[in-house]
Amino acid sequence: MKSAVETLNPTRVRLTVEVPFEELKDSLDAAYKKINQQVTVKGFRKGKIPARIIDQRFGRGAVLEEAVNDALPKFYTEAVNEAEIDVLGQPEVDITELKDGETLNFTAEVDIRPTLEIPDFSGIEVEVDAVEVTEDDIAESVEQLRERFASTSPVERAAEDGDVVTLDLEAKVEGEILEDGVASGVSYTIGSGELLDGIDDAVKGLEAGGEATFTSELKGGSAAGKEAEVTVKVSQVAARELPELDDDFAQLASEFDTLDELKADSRKRLENMKQYDQATQAQERVLEKLLELVEVPVPEKLLEDEINTRKHNLEHHQLGQMGLDLEKYLEIQGKTLEEFETETREAAVKGIKTQFVLDELVKQEKLNVNQEELTEHLMRRAASSGMSPDQFAQAVVEGGQVPLLVGEVARGKALAVVVEKATVKDTNGEIIDLDDEDEDEQTTETVELAETDAETPTEQKTEG
Repeated sequence: MKSAVETLNPTRVRLTVEVPFEELKDSLDAAYKKINQQVTVKGFRKGKIPARIIDQRFGRGAVLEEAVNDALPKFYTEAVNEAEIDVLGQPEVDITELKDGETLNFTAEVDIRPTLEIPDFSGIEVEVDAVEVTEDDIAESVEQLRERFASTSPVERAAEDGDVVTLDLEAKVEGEILEDGVASGVSYTIGSGELLDGIDDAVKGLEAGGEATFTSELKGGSAAGKEAEVTVKVSQVAARELPELDDDFAQLASEFDTLDELKADSRKRLENMKQYDQATQAQERVLEKLLELVEVPVPEKLLEDEINTRKHNLEHHQLGQMGLDLEKYLEIQGKTLEEFETETREAAVKGIKTQFVLDELVKQEKLNVNQEELTEHLMRRAASSGMSPDQFAQAVVEGGQVPLLVGEVARGKALAVVVEKATVKDTNGEIIDLDDEDEDEQTTETVELAETDAETPTEQKTEG
């Protein structure tokens, strides 16, 4: 076999392959054997029909077609390996010449991973938000905890903001009561926004036994997105009573003895959260700067596949679970279809560029992923998917996605290398040290977000 490679553009090549006919022998033998098992000829036992009889009865062309279909993947792979190219996706194959007994010639056009020049990135500088925890932040955190420990007691008065009401609901669409539109004994805090639009105004001012009817768009169920006439009846009004902010509350709501200790712990937790957010912000901004430094051609076919994958996952997985379609989603987001298409394309381009650049850095920095790192990443992905580690691991192995997870961890490590060499300052001008034992895992999360929008962990990504 002889092969040659022609560069069509930075992300696409054409392979020209010439195969001497004798190299098709194994595939021809396999073709005759396969046809032998599929056909019957009077006078011959099944599987024992001579090749010349098959040629006479069914045509040599049928045998050649079967043999070529069997042989092409092997010769294509050999040509790819010989050319030492990193292909993306499936090739477009064209048989240019097939002479029985002489030669098989074909071409294969295929996208390839572009060759990238990674410049010196040690001069990258980014600015991030300063970590500042105010007294108002602490007060809000403690107040949220206080809300969790609120008690309720029935009152004989009209419902007000903040009250907890017990409701019976009935929803009609076009005059018909929905099968899943009836509920009783529903507990609802007025002002929480957890039920239907318009329900707060409907129930405020009602006492136990009172009822009202209002119109609202249903958020879920069989008639999600439709306007419904909702009748609500209040069976009980209860006032919420918050505990006093004192040492007794601290002992009730935490492991601390005093309110001051509880507030100090709240400050520490808020600082940790803001430091985590700060690190994530730094990683995202360093990645953006890195991508600006590198010229990355994007294969058009790969880009279109990635865009289609993102749209499919959004429409059939994320929106489907919420009972929404794309039109309703865009209405909620306040976006036009054109804006959505543009944002999706931009996100897909960024995802592909991120993968290409960080994969190149993995090779350049000779980064490896050990079993412990892979296991930790798998555990985190399992937790975010709602699956047990064993279930997730089984799905990954059965789906052939172990290399995908390895790539995610490796790219996270590559980004960590860049972040480590970058200068990160906060808005106060202070240099931030992001050295942290969890940095690799956090950069892996940042890379995942850049590469793709919230895919479920066991869905195949567009990859090379």
